[in-house]
Parts: sequence; structure tokens; C-alpha cells
Amino acid sequence: MIFIRSFLFNFGMIIFTIPFTILCLFTFPFKQKYRYKFISLWAKIMIKWLRFTCHLSYQVTGIENIPKRPCVVFCNHQSAWETIALQAILPQQVWVLKRELLWIPFFGWGLWLTAPIAINRSSGKKALKQMETQGLDRLKKGFFIIIFPEGTRIDVNEDKKYHVGGSWLSKKLSSPILPISHNAGYFWAKNSFLKKPGQIKIKIGPLIETDQLSPDEINKVAKDWIDSNVEKISY
Repeated sequence: MIFIRSFLFNFGMIIFTIPFTILCLFTFPFKQKYRYKFISLWAKIMIKWLRFTCHLSYQVTGIENIPKRPCVVFCNHQSAWETIALQAILPQQVWVLKRELLWIPFFGWGLWLTAPIAINRSSGKKALKQMETQGLDRLKKGFFIIIFPEGTRIDVNEDKKYHVGGSWLSKKLSSPILPISHNAGYFWAKNSFLKKPGQIKIKIGPLIETDQLSPDEINKVAKDWIDSNVEKISY
């Protein structure tokens, strides 16, 4: 049954994504905030489709910690689920991501229209300068900046050091960090076709002020909070 439900979800997602992306292309002449408002409908519909087909829902705690002003967001990365769900949970946002994702047919085209901070990871200082310039621009336009500090999806029992880029960016932008933890990997595992029924728990923490911390210290504080809360909500 899990296989059949997972197949229905994936089949429906593909069938819906192709025509929806074509519609998204017509939003190009509009301002970024209006493009995002339309394009993010895809994620909100997919979250509902996931609940209908796979009986996989979610519960959020700490919603009161979301600030009115945009900031940098750190979220653990276990699954494809959080890349969809965050668009339904948080206000308008952009992601820091590897530029290769923009080359994916249809999905990448829609992603490009949301004006993400798409970097070449091998370009070193050039990538950091791009993050700073574009990050400041996105914050000024009212967009939260989503960062997955592990840099890639990891298995639920895997531990990976945080990259320094996200904490460095928060310092450069004088932005606090909003930490988010979840246990999505237990239901929709890394690179898995199967989506298990249940309720994903997602917890939003209090802001981490960064002005008195070094990038390494920021990473430690954020990782300690996220890891400890992932452990709490996973059992």
C-alpha cells in the first residue's frame, strides 16, 4: 500500500508540475514577490497532495518565533520534504543552493524564477561575495534566506559538520538566525521513493543573535539546538 500511495503522489506531482511550470514562465515580467506568490502555490498544493495520497501530514511548534522582519534560516536537511514544506510554513523566501539545480527541466525553471542565491560551490571567494551581495538584496526585498548548513541531504542517523558559508553570511548581513529542526527523514528518507504515513514534527526555535559570535560559534550554537531538538521530536 505504501508503494501504491507513493506512486500516486509522484505520478500526480509530475503531471501537475509540467503545465504549472509553463504557467510560471509567464510570471517573468512581474516583480519577484509576485512571482514567488504564484510559484509557491506549487509547494502548498504538493503538501496537500502528499497528505491526501500518502497520509503524511505535519505539525509545527514555535510558529510564534518567526520574526516579522526577514532573516537567515538554518534548517536540517534530511529529505525533499522540507524544501516543499518550508514554503507553506514560512513567509516569502529564497534559498542558497548549488546552481546545478537550476538546470533541471521544469523544476529548475520554476526555481530560477524565484531568484534564489544559486552559487558555484567551487568558486570560493567569488561565491561568498555573491552570497553577500544577493543576500543583502533579498533581505531588503523582504525575503527570508533559507540555508541547509550541512550542504546536502543526510540520513537520519548521520552527523555532518555545518559549512561556514551560512554563518559567515549571517555575520555579513548582520542578521540573526532562525533555527528549524524536523524529523522528515523518518517518513520520507533521503533519495527514497517511499513516503510513509504519519505526522512529521517541525520545531521553530528562538532567534540566535549573531553579533557577538564568530562564524564557528554561530554554527556550534545552531547545530547544538537543531540536533538536540531533532533527537527530542524523533522519539
